[in-house]
Amino acid sequence: MNRPPENFVRVQEDRLLAFAVACFEKAGLDHEHAATISRLLVNSDLRGVRSHGTRTVNHYCKAFEDGILNPRPHIQLVHETPTAAVLDGDGSLGYLPMVRATEHAIRKAKEVGIGMGLVRYIGHYGSAGHYARMCMEEGCIGFSVQGYRNQGRVQSDGGGPNPDAQIGYFGNPPICFATPAGDTPDQVLDAATCILADDQRGPEFDALLSMIPAAFFKSLGYGVAATHMGGALTGFTLSDEKMTRWPRAYNGGMVLAIHIGSVVPEEVFRAEADRLAHDVQETYNPMPGYDRVLLPGAIEEERMVEYRRDGIQYGAMEQEATRAASARLGVPLPWDE
Repeated sequence: MNRPPENFVRVQEDRLLAFAVACFEKAGLDHEHAATISRLLVNSDLRGVRSHGTRTVNHYCKAFEDGILNPRPHIQLVHETPTAAVLDGDGSLGYLPMVRATEHAIRKAKEVGIGMGLVRYIGHYGSAGHYARMCMEEGCIGFSVQGYRNQGRVQSDGGGPNPDAQIGYFGNPPICFATPAGDTPDQVLDAATCILADDQRGPEFDALLSMIPAAFFKSLGYGVAATHMGGALTGFTLSDEKMTRWPRAYNGGMVLAIHIGSVVPEEVFRAEADRLAHDVQETYNPMPGYDRVLLPGAIEEERMVEYRRDGIQYGAMEQEATRAASARLGVPLPWDE
């Protein structure tokens, strides 16, 4: 899904951002809320992370319009320690509450070396990379993950209910580690825990379960850890009230910031990150079908430079979703037909 589209229109960043903000405001969000979500979604498009970009505006807006997510949340700090802050997202999408939790985490990390932000009672929070990158941009190592209520009870592999759910495909919560570098691209693993993508299901993939079982056991373990750290740890099982009122708010989210300068000079850390990138490139052969050796995050950084300069490659799935939002909400399309 996140491969560049073969057929596309180019959409400029500012027009796409204005379109998303207008749609969210039409769906009932105030300007700050609409602008925060829109900025993060456009950032995903700029990095080529098509699965978590502005193609989601349509169904996000519909969730607000249908009353299954709260368009006007009262986000509150409900618990705090020197190293942790817990927020109540009040049944909204996870973007704005997680941004605020990340700001708390960064502030605490700069004060005491490590800081954690947690949010309960939220919907989808998008790419985990949004919040880990915020930490990285402030001189921290960032880690973020999201958890889901009743994970393990609902047979939800493959992106939706699956009566033939296979434990090897268990869960797929978003997860990200972000580490800053110096002269080389920052190293950002922005992914999900399952070894295969949600659309990779069927006999041709099932055969891998017996061929490389260790890989599936590892991704199962990652999914379990993510569910606990991004879910149970947030306290989202303390009450069913918000989930009953806002049915899509069955998620939690966690972000961890580790302030590098608190334990080692930041330039020393960044130099080692650069050393790793250079040595890997000089030592290893590319993956089959590729012509370069790159660490996680490098391609996204290259795409952002290109797409900011030339416009975002907007493929068929993005255009279809955007046309639906435009027609329903009366917001002009962000590209010229």
